[in-house]
Amino acid sequence: MRAIPRKQRAMVRKGIQHGLRGEIDPTSERFFALYADNVHRHGTPPLSRRYFRRLSEVFGDACEVLTVTDAAGRPVSGVLSFYFRDEVLPYYAGDTAQARELAANDFKYWELMRRAAGRGVRVFDYGRSKRGTGSFDFKKNWGFEPSALAYEYQLLSRDDVPQNNPLNPKYRAFIALWRKLPRPVVNALGPMLTRNLG
Repeated sequence: MRAIPRKQRAMVRKGIQHGLRGEIDPTSERFFALYADNVHRHGTPPLSRRYFRRLSEVFGDACEVLTVTDAAGRPVSGVLSFYFRDEVLPYYAGDTAQARELAANDFKYWELMRRAAGRGVRVFDYGRSKRGTGSFDFKKNWGFEPSALAYEYQLLSRDDVPQNNPLNPKYRAFIALWRKLPRPVVNALGPMLTRNLG
C-alpha cells in the first residue's frame, strides 16, 4: 500500500473503513447490473448481458469478475478483468451512484491489484483513457505514468477521422435523452446500437 500516492491511499483506506468487501463472482450477472447502471448514467448504450456471459465462457479463468459490496452486502462496484501471462487488464467496469461517496472504485482497483499480485501478476494495465477525462485523471492519481498510443487510420470516403465518442458535441442531445429513458428500454435497445458504434 505504501507504493500508492498518499491521497489515493487515503481513498483506499476510506473504502476499507466503510466496510467494503471484494468478492470474485462465478458469473457476470451482478457485474452486468452495475455496468448497465454506470453506462446509463453516462448516457451511452450498454453491451448485451449475453456478451458478458460469452466472455466468461470463452476466456474461462482468464476472465474474472470482481464485485465490491458495501457493509450491508449490496453490490456497489465491479470490474471484469482479463489475465494474460503476468498481466491483468481491468477492461469493463461499473458502479452505482453511491460508489463515489463510499470510495468503492478506489477500493475496487486496490482489491484487484492485491488479488492479482497474489496470483503472481507483475503488470497492471489500466487501459486506454482520453486525456482530459475523469477516467484519465483517476488513473493518474494512482501514480501511473501514461504512455501515448499511436493509431493509424485509412480514410475511404472522408477527409477526417470520425469522432465517435461521448466528448463529441454532436452527441450531447442524444446523451441527455438516453439518460432519461427507463433502464429496461436502454438495456434492450443498447446492444443493437453498440454494434454500429466506432
